[in-house]
Amino acid sequence: MSSRMPLIDALKGLAAQVIVLHHLASYGPIAETMNILMPSLTNWFFDYGRMAVQVFLVVAGFLVARGLAPNGAPVVFHPGLLIWRRYVRLIRPFLAAMVLAIACAALARLFMDDEAIPDAPGLWQFVAHGLLLQGIFDVPSLSVGIWYVAVDFQLYALILALLWLAQRLGETESAQRSLSVALVAGLGVIALFYFNLNAALDNWGIYFFGSYALGALSYWASVKSRSHLWLPLILVVGGAALLVDYRLRIALALATAMLLGISRLTGLLERWPDSKWLGYLGRTSYSVFLVHFPVCLVVNSLFEYFTRRGGYTGITAALLAWMASVIAGGIFYRYVENRRQWWPAGSAPAKT
Repeated sequence: MSSRMPLIDALKGLAAQVIVLHHLASYGPIAETMNILMPSLTNWFFDYGRMAVQVFLVVAGFLVARGLAPNGAPVVFHPGLLIWRRYVRLIRPFLAAMVLAIACAALARLFMDDEAIPDAPGLWQFVAHGLLLQGIFDVPSLSVGIWYVAVDFQLYALILALLWLAQRLGETESAQRSLSVALVAGLGVIALFYFNLNAALDNWGIYFFGSYALGALSYWASVKSRSHLWLPLILVVGGAALLVDYRLRIALALATAMLLGISRLTGLLERWPDSKWLGYLGRTSYSVFLVHFPVCLVVNSLFEYFTRRGGYTGITAALLAWMASVIAGGIFYRYVENRRQWWPAGSAPAKT
């Protein structure tokens, strides 16, 4: 199994950049100035940039299927240990980023008064973030967009539970494979046709499980012996969900799943695009996702304090904030997220 998947890196890297631009177009004085100078482009990123999170959801499901059940049948595993490793892998850089967010918010308050700046946190607020329960308990967020980390953890635990159930119930590898696919597909269909239509559930992983399942199913379907049947079936079921209630986010998730499935089937997944820059953006995408809003908040505050918002200073500030986010993400990836000293010898989890 090849470990290098440049298409995955490209999708993650580009999606992270769209999220950065979405938040730049949504919060603070830079967004207000951009909206005056470039209203159409700013409104597009404001309205549609958030959809890029669907790429992360599908890619995550695809990689989890690859790591936990590459042939559909679950590999032998200890669910409790895997959930703990997933939590540790997410939480250590997450908490470091939250400390950075608190510091950047305090700095931003010195230069501007804006509703985008989070209030100074209390102890319970920080504990809720540490347990990845801030959305469920409706605790004010320490940064924008970090709800995704909690949802990612829920989705991982949910698919792990389904695979564990299939492993326990199936007496043979073939039975386990069939049960795994059936359970993930079944819950995915229910999520697409029911849970994802209830916006009140958007702090829960089940709301997003349809997109996550599309990623997992596209991995299992993209082998020559099954692709002629299963990939078209995924397309039909996704299309039916869109006919029931058209959601652009689900259309994007379906397109991403089909792209991944076809690219794996044809071999493009491991060899295209051949770009070191996109590879770098993909590797650092989680770090950029974590730190970009605190960085953009500081740049917004300096822009507000030291300029008059006239001319094209807002565009310049937006470009600086974007570049600073990428650079800060790279530094954070090297010294925090990817720091091997975080892990006891032999215990670092696979990057799924």
